[in-house]
Amino acid sequence: MKRYWVSVLNISLLSTALLTATALAPVSVLADSPGAVSSIPQVSTSIENAAPSFRNVSVHDPSVIKVDDTFYIFGSHLQVAKSKDLMNWDSVASGVTDANPVVPNVTKEFAEALQWAQTDTLWAADVIQLADGKFYMYYNACKGDSPRSALGVAVADNIEGPYKDQGILLKSGMWDQISEDGTIYDATIHPNVVDPDVFFDKNGKLWMVYGSYSGGIFILEMDETTGKPLPNQGYGKKLTGGNHSRIEAPYMLYSPETDYYYLYLSYGGLGADGGYNIRVARSKTPDGPFLDAEGNDMINVKADKDKPLFDDRSIEPFGVKLLGNFLFQRQIGDPGTGQGIGYVSPGHNSAYYDAETGKQFLIFHSRFPGRGEEHEVSVHEMHMNSEGWPVVSPYRYAALEEETAPLITQNIAGQYNWVNHGKEITAEIISSQTVQFTADGQISGAVTGTWTLGADNQVQITSNNVVYNGVFTHEWEPDSQKTVLTFSALSSSGVAIWGSQMTALKDQDIVNAVKKDLNIGDTGIVFFNLSLPTKGTRDAEITWKSSNTSALSATGVVNRPRAGKGDAKVALTATIRKGSAVSSKTFNVTIPQQAVSPLLGEYTFDQKKLAKIVQDFSKNEYHGQAFNVATSAVNSKNQAAAFNGTDSYIQLPGIITDTTDFTFSAWVNWSGGGAWQRIFDFGNGLTRHMFLTPAQHTGSLQFTIHDQGQDQSLIAAEPLPSNQWVHVAVTLQGDTGTLYVNGKAVASSTEITFNPKDLQVTEAYLGKSRYTADPFYKGSMDNVRVYDKALTLAEIKRQAKEKP
Repeated sequence: MKRYWVSVLNISLLSTALLTATALAPVSVLADSPGAVSSIPQVSTSIENAAPSFRNVSVHDPSVIKVDDTFYIFGSHLQVAKSKDLMNWDSVASGVTDANPVVPNVTKEFAEALQWAQTDTLWAADVIQLADGKFYMYYNACKGDSPRSALGVAVADNIEGPYKDQGILLKSGMWDQISEDGTIYDATIHPNVVDPDVFFDKNGKLWMVYGSYSGGIFILEMDETTGKPLPNQGYGKKLTGGNHSRIEAPYMLYSPETDYYYLYLSYGGLGADGGYNIRVARSKTPDGPFLDAEGNDMINVKADKDKPLFDDRSIEPFGVKLLGNFLFQRQIGDPGTGQGIGYVSPGHNSAYYDAETGKQFLIFHSRFPGRGEEHEVSVHEMHMNSEGWPVVSPYRYAALEEETAPLITQNIAGQYNWVNHGKEITAEIISSQTVQFTADGQISGAVTGTWTLGADNQVQITSNNVVYNGVFTHEWEPDSQKTVLTFSALSSSGVAIWGSQMTALKDQDIVNAVKKDLNIGDTGIVFFNLSLPTKGTRDAEITWKSSNTSALSATGVVNRPRAGKGDAKVALTATIRKGSAVSSKTFNVTIPQQAVSPLLGEYTFDQKKLAKIVQDFSKNEYHGQAFNVATSAVNSKNQAAAFNGTDSYIQLPGIITDTTDFTFSAWVNWSGGGAWQRIFDFGNGLTRHMFLTPAQHTGSLQFTIHDQGQDQSLIAAEPLPSNQWVHVAVTLQGDTGTLYVNGKAVASSTEITFNPKDLQVTEAYLGKSRYTADPFYKGSMDNVRVYDKALTLAEIKRQAKEKP
């Protein structure tokens, strides 16, 4: 639970326990490490750990409390989860609905807060158990696009509820009206009353810290018998922030080891492109002043009021940045799959101190590289460095068996993946670099410097005249499925560095691993230039040779044979070298001839085997594959493709790979239904694509071409007619796009500058969106044609007269 310090803590005993650091076992040195010193015999006593199990949960803004032997996290949107080991989580509740068991009838129970905030959801909750044994949930609701918020408290006898409202404690966002402190509300100096954390100080006094953006982070003295603020405090005392600076999610944790209160904060925006990152400052008293590692008083940290809203540059130099966007980048030949291990926008943390073991944990939500806005809860162990600052272990907590043998310099020597988290608030993902630690205390590679091993596996690293103090620990590395040696350290300016030791490999083992892992994708039909890697793990060198450079160069440039010349067959050979070790790997590549113009594909759906193959009646024979599509008789002479709106679609080859100008023409009989269905959707992942939807969110027919985060669209003034056959067409010619219905232009723009060829289409669908949340198309299609030119108005009109 959130500890009631007076009754449960013996500070002197806990300080002794914390100061007795856990020693670590040695690990093997890299066999081929240059400059390694081997005069000291290497003895390995590391304990083999079974692979840990994890069960993930998505709780945004997790606030932790322990009840008996179970950890609970409460978050936004009334999400609650629990775990006995901080690794395997089970959902308890989710959603601000009257069926949520934690607060039954929540829309009525918290009606006053929801109505004030003009919202239907709740933000980050916090729960604490007070001396009466009851559980107090501090809930909050916010309008979202302004700081109009309400913060209240509800009480339950059981941690899982049901909670009963005890009323609103604070309000904010009352524009041009008297606020909680008796003055007119001003969002640059007054808080947004969200993100509460209620805690006891070391003397048993109750406090609440809260705030997000707006006027900053505030703290209030609380009544430990009622759980409400003591009277006549207004909004309380300000600790940091202001002028709409992006600082939020305060969380307080006291350390008996250092006798400091640590104020954890999140800087930046919580989205995948927001640069969310976790920072900390400390004070000897719970209400400040809080200082960062350079001694800056956090009360002075705020955005520049003369700069645009949410100015990050004013605040990013301040506070100790513990972690932000990073990636332990997986190289070709490394264990595992995918990009590697990393986080995007980690933040809104809580923290927990275990009085029995002396362990400290950081609990937060994070997004991940390449996974968009998907987020999960992560738990990392923290350790105090020699300067009394927490450092965060690089990998998630895995409850490894304790190791007792102390490290020696030989254990530390080897190659490491190194990450410097910097001080920036940025959407950029910081990728790891490779460095070499030698047993004589030198660092080389992407970073140069020195290192020294101290007592209790403390480490001091010096690079570019910057000194970092931290600790070595053993952690579970999920890609290799092994325990690895890591370090985490902080500079005197509050910059975190992390390192993860790489497994020892001989040169031939490296070459073999790169060869096995090397993959350039589907080589059966290659339309676009190939990205040929030149480096593998441990700086292994990869060179390439092509058997037909006129079709495919050794650098991956594709030159498709002219139409009628036939497909080109190429043997593309990679040679992999590391030291004196060498091996090769050959890929057989087919470069298809260019399409016959101008009709790229024609699909009339008259064949009997539509259930499997969609025949292309153009000269290019770009046959497609049908999934759960049926044939439907249009009349006695003609068949159409029928889509059920549930799981039916057609997948075509990349038929517009050479297209600059473009036409899509088809007859459709749309059955209506949800917005964002697709007549067609051609593209490459989520970053480059174009589509035609019969109805977007306002009900209008819309064509959009999307490239690298920007949309260019044609939107009709009227909806597409449903339950009747309608001819639709889209043409692109130069920068001009036109959308047609039944031979009549319904939308046009001269600002469609994106080029279909640049989309590098790898997925071409009829009836399906690339976004899984969008519904499938329901209705029929016939006479689908795709051209690499823009048909004229007269040509479009002629096709519109040829009814199915």
